[in-house]
Amino acid sequence: MNKNSPLPIYYQIEAALKQQIESGVLQPGDLIPSEREFAEAHQISRMTVRQAISNLVNAGYLIRQKGRGTFVANKKIVMQLSGLTSFSEEMEHLGLEPTSALLSYQIIDASMTIANKLRIREGASVYELKRLRIADEQALALETVYIPEQLLPGLDQDVATASLYAFAEASGLNLGRASQTFESRLATKEEAGHLGLSTASPVLSVEQLTYLTTEQPFEYVISAYRGDRYTFTVEMERQR
Repeated sequence: MNKNSPLPIYYQIEAALKQQIESGVLQPGDLIPSEREFAEAHQISRMTVRQAISNLVNAGYLIRQKGRGTFVANKKIVMQLSGLTSFSEEMEHLGLEPTSALLSYQIIDASMTIANKLRIREGASVYELKRLRIADEQALALETVYIPEQLLPGLDQDVATASLYAFAEASGLNLGRASQTFESRLATKEEAGHLGLSTASPVLSVEQLTYLTTEQPFEYVISAYRGDRYTFTVEMERQR
């Protein structure tokens, strides 16, 4: 650390650790030195070290594990919001192995909210699927999916663990577009349990409506993504 630099010491520590993580010197799962070890090695205060590490934890570069120490976090998954792709397709594109765990499967009567979203009558039969979306054996998202039964009469529990988009298209449906709404919030007890988070951890809540090319709603999905594993990017063009 350069104590004569105009840059604050905590910022120098933060930048140095970030560079080591991004360059691959420090790999996901590596244990970093403790605050005391950092402070003694560089003859600085533990409070200064704590600020640098806290900033990196908040930014998703590091993760604290109670009683064990601070570790390099898994690399964030960058999702480019530029086309309609399934979770399975996106993970495969990133070189990850996607799987799904079906937590519940039932056919229910559509509530007024679900009926309005899917443009069906209240009380119509809809599939309700609760799935844990997994990549390389790590749970990344918890989702609840609602699909009108009349659209996919062959959707059974075996199909529900695979790509719904692939099954829909194989069934002759043409998927057209989707609209998404994002909200940052804290994980619920259920979400935290399934995703391996504390209830104080941030998740990205996403509501998605997917439409067929006929503009008929195909699915209504409510998802909670791990906030420490995801970065969403959007490319925008100025309208003239």
